[in-house]
Amino acid sequence: MARLLPRLLLSLAALIALPATAASTDWWQAEWPYRKPITLDAGPQGAGLAADPGRTPVLLRLHTGNFSFDGVAEGGKDLRFISADGRTVLNHQVEQFDAKLGMALVWVDVPGLAANAPQTIWMYYGNAKAPASSNGQQVFDPDYTLVYHFAEANAPARDTTAYGNNAGAVVPAAEGAVIGRGAQLGEGPLPLPASASLAQQAGAPFTFSAWIKPAAPAGDQALYSRREGEAELLIGLANGAPFVQLNGQRSTLAQPIPEGQWAHVALTASEGTLQLYLNGRVIAELAGALPAFNGAPVIGAEAPGAATPLANFDGAIDELRISRAARSPALLQADFASQGGDARLASYGADEQTTGQSHFGFILKAMPVDAWVVVAVLGLMLLLSWAIMIAKSRYFGTVARANEAFTLQYRKVAGAPVATLQSMERSGALSAQVREASTLWRLYRIAMEEMDGRGSHHHGLTAAAITSIRATMDAEVTRETERMSKRMNWLSTTIEGAPYIGLFGTVIGIMLVFVVAAMAGAVDINSVAPGMAAALLCTAAGLGVAIPALFGYNWLASRAEAIAADMSVFVDEFTARLAEEFDRSEPAAPARPAVA
Repeated sequence: MARLLPRLLLSLAALIALPATAASTDWWQAEWPYRKPITLDAGPQGAGLAADPGRTPVLLRLHTGNFSFDGVAEGGKDLRFISADGRTVLNHQVEQFDAKLGMALVWVDVPGLAANAPQTIWMYYGNAKAPASSNGQQVFDPDYTLVYHFAEANAPARDTTAYGNNAGAVVPAAEGAVIGRGAQLGEGPLPLPASASLAQQAGAPFTFSAWIKPAAPAGDQALYSRREGEAELLIGLANGAPFVQLNGQRSTLAQPIPEGQWAHVALTASEGTLQLYLNGRVIAELAGALPAFNGAPVIGAEAPGAATPLANFDGAIDELRISRAARSPALLQADFASQGGDARLASYGADEQTTGQSHFGFILKAMPVDAWVVVAVLGLMLLLSWAIMIAKSRYFGTVARANEAFTLQYRKVAGAPVATLQSMERSGALSAQVREASTLWRLYRIAMEEMDGRGSHHHGLTAAAITSIRATMDAEVTRETERMSKRMNWLSTTIEGAPYIGLFGTVIGIMLVFVVAAMAGAVDINSVAPGMAAALLCTAAGLGVAIPALFGYNWLASRAEAIAADMSVFVDEFTARLAEEFDRSEPAAPARPAVA
């Protein structure tokens, strides 16, 4: 056992260092052989954001200048985006993917975009068997009630969100918009549905944003309009300069949008103030809370009921969004910085190829800290149980071989006096193996020492003396049985406790998987499966510790029983020989005289 201690400590140190080793193997899944690092820099060297925008749907533009498109499945269905931790799957939506033209537009839900430090996400690809996982409903948070990418040609604009606020008319497509395909307005308006999700409560927050490209700065034009009785909300252009109008009150005009150039226009309403943004910066403010609206909003024209309606917006529009929350200035600035033609938020690194990673290695990489604690405890139990089993196995093997050698010597002197083996031991004829390790020799030696103390060689032994010698030998059998059972209780504890410890780790792991998935709003299989597999590994580890301990315990117990049985048989046999060779009858007691 002492020789096993250094090995035990070395193995334990290797087990503790295992999480760090697993973490260095940072490939997400072996089925995806390629990946590309994408750095999102919202700081001064990148997008130049003044504050953290938080959760942001980031547009990634892939083209032949930053991506080769080799090995990607059709339609980009195998694209997967992983966060900087190397295991969290980020939701994404493929707006457009054309490998032949070498162009793709992908929206990625970044949970925490920060302005103070760049972060790297990973784009994995190259798995032809991967199912498509593009889902715009998960990319945009539930406060977005309408998102139009205008990616459909000759069809009504389709709402990306789960609310299904699809457009009520078909407008001509505008090719080569700021983000892929847009819509051309001017000939007719783009009516939106009068749905409950687009209804506006009085004083509730609101955000409108869109990319627009005016054709010509001519007069007043309506871009977005809602009207119900005296209540009015209008976003428009006055000779190319954006303005907001609330219940007849119009904001001051800022600089006009140059003809033929794309600009990002946004309006937020919160706490009695309307703020109008142009290219991520506030250009006008208007005091007042939004009234309630239940009718249908109109894009590109004024809603019915205006005494002197404004002209329709003449130009192109792209990436139209409506929210029932007041988006932060940092988020609107991030939209402008990441979606425009000169976007500076994302930079693309060189593609990498995996050298291969096993499924087990993937599971290890997905394990959280709590799972590693459970595995470390189970690893300690494994090492201790194996150390005990190895030490016991060696001890029982040594004792069994020594007992076999003693039995052979004992059978050879079967007809000689019982003290013959004692004489052989004193003359050095008895092997060291028997003297040092045989439990049967210890029983023989104890019996002979008892006989020497009683002078049995000259006077013989009474029945009581033989019984006393037998009791002394039985006591040694009991002590040897206790020595053989020492630390065996640890094996039984390992057998019973390891599965429960592993199950405890699995339960905690599954709880964390569902909590994290709920907090991140991601419930797809790619985000849940790695954590579930890592949690189940705890149960597998518990069984992996308990099963060898169970087999080892049963095997060692059978060997201990065999040695104990040999000792018991020897005690019976040896005391019988003592009685045969040294027993002397006690003299009969004198008869008592009869009482008169």
